[in-house]
Amino acid sequence: MSKMKIAFQGEPGANSHIAIVEAYPDAEPMPCATFEDALSAISSGEADLGMIPIENSVAGRVADIHHLLPASGLFIIGEWFLPVRHQLMAVKGTKLEDIKSVESHVHALGQCRRIIRKLGIKGIVHADTAGSARDISERNDKTVAAIASRLAAKIYGLDILAEDIEDESHNTTRFVVLAREPKWAAQGSGPLVTTFVFRVRNLPAALYKALGGFATNGVNMTKLESYMVDGNFFATQFYADVDGHPEDKGLAFAIEELKFFSREFRIVGVYPGHPFRATFSEAQQD
Repeated sequence: MSKMKIAFQGEPGANSHIAIVEAYPDAEPMPCATFEDALSAISSGEADLGMIPIENSVAGRVADIHHLLPASGLFIIGEWFLPVRHQLMAVKGTKLEDIKSVESHVHALGQCRRIIRKLGIKGIVHADTAGSARDISERNDKTVAAIASRLAAKIYGLDILAEDIEDESHNTTRFVVLAREPKWAAQGSGPLVTTFVFRVRNLPAALYKALGGFATNGVNMTKLESYMVDGNFFATQFYADVDGHPEDKGLAFAIEELKFFSREFRIVGVYPGHPFRATFSEAQQD
């Protein structure tokens, strides 16, 4: 029996690769150069699923995905939260004082400002974290380091010179698991998340009216993102996550009200909420 293939954007050793290993240890991770390539691999059947980052607790939303996901026709069937731990690595035998510059993804450089400043080295933007690790291993230059994952250091045979160098310990990325077919989690099967996209009618206070039903029916909305459609300043699409199942009484009423004020509405997924969600509820923080 062949292994399930899961597409991700990036090179072997990327954080998306780590998320796949954690969530689906028996699957075969399938690296793709771009998000478009990863989504195409799922759509074409080349990959069974996709593990795609959608937001980070430090860097915010992964903008590309909010544009690409609604148009892809794919569905969310799960989510995964990954604490991000950055390592400073270089070719074997390198000492910290040898380093003059460090390469990594723009977000990783931004998340490790403290150590870059402390070492007085120059940050150079690379396409992704694991790719920077591969590049420096191939160049074999002791003056250049990379910021990437522990897995990337292992894959590319690099020494870790400083561990867990991220400025914020809460640095966490949320991933969504994408599939070609919808697979709704069963109602009442535990904490659930419903994700949908919609466009409101071009009427005064349409968004206010469309979302009012969630408040009056006691539905918790955990995410609401807006973005332009086809570069049109006046056509705004919204992406939302709410707690619950569409057949739950309160959520069903809220969606009915939303549809009344919307031109378009589509449920992208109904899936189990990851246990990590319980760690950032309002009650826990009070």
